[in-house]
Amino acid sequence: MAKKPFLKYNRNTVSEVTYKTFEIAKKEKAFITMIAIFTFICGIITPYPQIAMWVGFGLAAYSAIANDSIQTIGTFIASNSKKPWWILWLFMGLIFLATVLYSWIVFDGDVSSQRLLTKGFDTAPTSFSFLQLAAPILLLVLTRFRMPVSTTFLLLSAFSTQASSIGAMIGKSLTGYGLAFITAIFVWFLVSKFVSKYFKSKKPAKFWTPVQWIISGALWSVWISQDAANIAVFLPRSLNVYEFIAFAGFIFIGMGILFFLKGDKIQSIVNEKAGVTDIRAATIVDFVYAILLYYFKVISTVPISTTWVFIGLLGGREVAIAISKKRYKKRIKNIRRASKIVGRDFLYATIGLVLSVLLAIGVNKKFQDQLVNEFMNLF
Repeated sequence: MAKKPFLKYNRNTVSEVTYKTFEIAKKEKAFITMIAIFTFICGIITPYPQIAMWVGFGLAAYSAIANDSIQTIGTFIASNSKKPWWILWLFMGLIFLATVLYSWIVFDGDVSSQRLLTKGFDTAPTSFSFLQLAAPILLLVLTRFRMPVSTTFLLLSAFSTQASSIGAMIGKSLTGYGLAFITAIFVWFLVSKFVSKYFKSKKPAKFWTPVQWIISGALWSVWISQDAANIAVFLPRSLNVYEFIAFAGFIFIGMGILFFLKGDKIQSIVNEKAGVTDIRAATIVDFVYAILLYYFKVISTVPISTTWVFIGLLGGREVAIAISKKRYKKRIKNIRRASKIVGRDFLYATIGLVLSVLLAIGVNKKFQDQLVNEFMNLF
């Protein structure tokens, strides 16, 4: 005798929603428990800045690595899925250590490549609010829903002491999105014919592997110099030897877990894009992305959301591939698919941006006062 469903399906009632919510909660029981524990810990240690500083850093490191894996090592993981995870980890892990060590030595203990010396972020926090510590937890939740949310906005905004610094970040990041989107369309149109013929008809030559690893390593290093600030914002602006070892060691181990899980749930953002599992296509994406990030690194030390640059790059590439289809029906179908992907990624990133600004307003009294003053000056 067949078992009766837990709740009867009925579109005119809330039964379906209730049932699905129950099923999701049951499936994500371990994750929900972990989030509850993290939230409880943050509530307890908030009054103790020396402890809160390191707990906040740990949560930020874990959440940022989990979310931002799609940007730099996402295509690397996708195109090297058949290789042992620990080899990929050691390669990227050693590059990470070399990059932050260079910054720490050259910039007198600063591991953010001077990104935290920007006005509004140059002062290390001496006390923490619950919302500041909970920001990485929110990032973990959004990551679980496979949202490519900007860690730069979500984590840095909570510590900004000036409204203008967030405005500068938003402006630079939106510029990065637009430039990446246009560049991707232009570049992929130039190489689309070659890619469609050569990539599909022939297997990758052996030289593609070292080329991709070199480019991916360079991209990873440039990305770290941009996004290390998102994690280090909880810590003193100049780390001593022991603080640096704790900082670098924790992230290095966290990267090992990420590679072992093959990017975890957020990796699907990369895997669904056309052709990124091909090492040649992945190399082209990484090469363009590395150039863009290096350009934004050179022009100013204002932090930029690498997530916005990345989704702009992948979005422009999807549009270019769709438009380049010869058959009209196939082209229309692919344009619709590309538009859906671009729109969804842009929506998720925008949700993260709005939440970040609201978080900054709720956390920082100085930020609130500046917004009120600027609003009053309009009248």
